[in-house]
Amino acid sequence: VKLVESGGGTVEVGGSLKLSCSVSFLTWERHCLGWIRQSPGKEREGVAAIGSDGSAHYAESVKGRASVSRDSAKNTLNLQIDSLKPDDAGMYYCAAARGTCYMYISADRPVPIPMAFDYTGQGTQVFVSS
Repeated sequence: VKLVESGGGTVEVGGSLKLSCSVSFLTWERHCLGWIRQSPGKEREGVAAIGSDGSAHYAESVKGRASVSRDSAKNTLNLQIDSLKPDDAGMYYCAAARGTCYMYISADRPVPIPMAFDYTGQGTQVFVSS
């Protein structure tokens, strides 16, 4: 499996972030795809995930501002976050976990976004300027 992110850089507060991930050698139907964010001084966070059925799931930190999509024909996973906040800065990783997103629901984590992924890209850095 090969995951390569693009689209990072500097975005102004209130602006929009658009990231893409080129996905290779992966069976789309057998994986939950998502985006992980690692911000300075914070724990790594799964911010969005999308299942093979197209169902999308979001962390509370981006809910209402984010949109994740997948295009299996183009082998691309996308993430857009609008109304960007300073807390949205960090390293963003494209990731894939085996199975369905719903498999990762737990009592501690009711949102179907995996805590750990089987495959992760190298990441792309996002800075938010004020």
